[in-house]
Amino acid sequence: MLPVLGVDADDTLWENEERFHEVEQRFRDLMTPWADSETADAALLATERANIARHGYGIKGFVLSMVLTAVEISDAAIDARSLAGIVGWGHEMLAHPIELLDGVPEALDALGSTHRLLLITKGDLGDQLGKVRRSGLADRFWRVEVVPEKDPQTYRDVLDRHDVDPAEFTMVGNSVKSDVLPALAVGAWGIHVPHDLTWSYEQAEPPIDAPRFRAISDLGALPILIAELKNTP
Repeated sequence: MLPVLGVDADDTLWENEERFHEVEQRFRDLMTPWADSETADAALLATERANIARHGYGIKGFVLSMVLTAVEISDAAIDARSLAGIVGWGHEMLAHPIELLDGVPEALDALGSTHRLLLITKGDLGDQLGKVRRSGLADRFWRVEVVPEKDPQTYRDVLDRHDVDPAEFTMVGNSVKSDVLPALAVGAWGIHVPHDLTWSYEQAEPPIDAPRFRAISDLGALPILIAELKNTP
């Protein structure tokens, strides 16, 4: 049976954070009568953090956080038309075409001949499954897991569900916090593929001294690295 390779989705296979950054700038502009950019950013991040446990990750929670933050910053002075505009930004984000990162289809095709590819992504179930479908990559994956959080227990549960030994598992993604550190914590390999844009909530220092940590510049380099790791304990 082929070994299992875990792959993240957002900002590993396709652009995601870029959309959020664009809308965050619109939000800063909207908040100009009441707050500067730094204050608006800090307030929005605080609201997002507070809402994650209740509303999870993704565009819908992001939009709700912007609405709540706008009401708070403006002391409820913001008008209904502006709040409706924020909701409209979310609709635009949900409908935005999927933009694959360079080399992704080729890398998945190469790896799919030697591994069972397990997509592990966190966020809203419908939104994430929709992205997978629209990406044209769905048939490359053995299984797709949409999870509410990526922590060590989540990885244990996913691997148990698919009868995968963590020691034989490798996870690759752009987030050190969500893709690398929890994978290492359960005894798997963790491979970091940095993206130019990373949400501040997801930022963490790469564990450069961890024996099962590796980093590559882009997904195109993954097949060669995986081949090298095959005989590495």
